[in-house]
Amino acid sequence: MATLPVYRWRLAPDGFATRRQLRARGLRPGGQDVAAQLERPRRRRGPLVAYLYLIDLAKPVRPMTPARRAALAKANAARRWCPACRRDAGYVIPASLGTCVPCSLPSPSTRSA
Repeated sequence: MATLPVYRWRLAPDGFATRRQLRARGLRPGGQDVAAQLERPRRRRGPLVAYLYLIDLAKPVRPMTPARRAALAKANAARRWCPACRRDAGYVIPASLGTCVPCSLPSPSTRSA
């Protein structure tokens, strides 16, 4: 297995991009393997690693179809429904709470003064 070329942070040559940079250009990796690696040193832990892809081999992002749009809308709507009170919270329920804010707060009768 060949090793990947490793570049320091902000020193990668032209022609490489991360997934986010590709997406900003309307592209996707398109099945290509990682072409290089970018490392950002940190003081107390190992370096942050970002994988780079060749821009020349990237493919355009697939267009959003009506079925995909409907599935995405349904998934986002499901994130708004509280499992405890079965109501639309009006916002995306935080995963840390698991329920809407009124359901996650203790009721006034159980609070001690």
